Amino acid sequence: MNDTLALTQCVVNCAAYDRHGRRRDISLEAISDVLAVDDGSFVWVGLYEPDAHLLVKLQEEFGLHDLAIEDAQSAHQRPKIEAYGNSLFLAVHTAQKVKDHVAFGETQIFVGPRFLITVRHGASLSYASVRQRMEREPEALALGPSAALHAVLDFVVDNYQPIASDFENELDALEQDVFAESYKRGTIQRLYELRKELTRMRLAAAPMQDILSQITRTPAFAIPEEVRPYFRDVHDHARRVGDTIDTLREMVAAAMNVNLSLVTVAQGEIVKKLAGWAALLAAPTLITSWYGMNFEHMPELPGQYSYAVVIGAVALVCVSLYFYLKKIDWL
Repeated sequence: MNDTLALTQCVVNCAAYDRHGRRRDISLEAISDVLAVDDGSFVWVGLYEPDAHLLVKLQEEFGLHDLAIEDAQSAHQRPKIEAYGNSLFLAVHTAQKVKDHVAFGETQIFVGPRFLITVRHGASLSYASVRQRMEREPEALALGPSAALHAVLDFVVDNYQPIASDFENELDALEQDVFAESYKRGTIQRLYELRKELTRMRLAAAPMQDILSQITRTPAFAIPEEVRPYFRDVHDHARRVGDTIDTLREMVAAAMNVNLSLVTVAQGEIVKKLAGWAALLAAPTLITSWYGMNFEHMPELPGQYSYAVVIGAVALVCVSLYFYLKKIDWL
């Protein structure tokens, strides 16, 4: 009873679609029976964080390769595509915005001539909306699992774009703080975090270009000619997102360098002003210290106007030095 409940919770969807794209819900045990009849139908199964027992069950029903099942169990795969006989195994990274940060997940996909299996792990939006949209267009589902695979990959890539746009908007806001008069420690800290998230985003999005180009080239899984243009369109979207992320990473790095440079310049200005005031204080200190040597025979001491002359000389030196330092922008 508990095993059955666990299987039910992990299985989000299990349906067969006939050659006209019409849906029929089936159980896991009925999958092999559906595939045994060559009637142009295919099976679409959606899973979320399944356990090893469920994956072994699917392996028995679909005849999946041991290595592909092992990869799906680990759920810590780099994005890749592998061919096993006449089926493909894909591992792609998904992303979604959670509060102010990006959460990443994984989706493993098994696709063959008559089946599509999606296995979601971690932060990943459900593919229920993709399935519902496809079911409203049965002529697309009639093209088989390759059309459903395109819809899933298109959904993953499309979710990258709003995240990249959010990064761009955040960078625009941070640029205002970069050029602010006062230094803000939080600005450089957020720029660093933004660059780190962009790097992780690049590791998720960049391999999609290679995966999409390999899908249409691999001889193991034949893509119908009607579907190929759609994969090329997704590849174009993935490349555009990748270019955006690369550009943003360069801009963030430049913003960090500019911020640090401005802080260094501001510190230099402060040091200049302190040095200028120190010079103004040093001039009278030097002159007055001359008369603190306690010598008895100093020519200036008996003079009637010696004190006034010294005061005037100190004032003249200080005023002259002040205007000079002001002229060279040290005060």
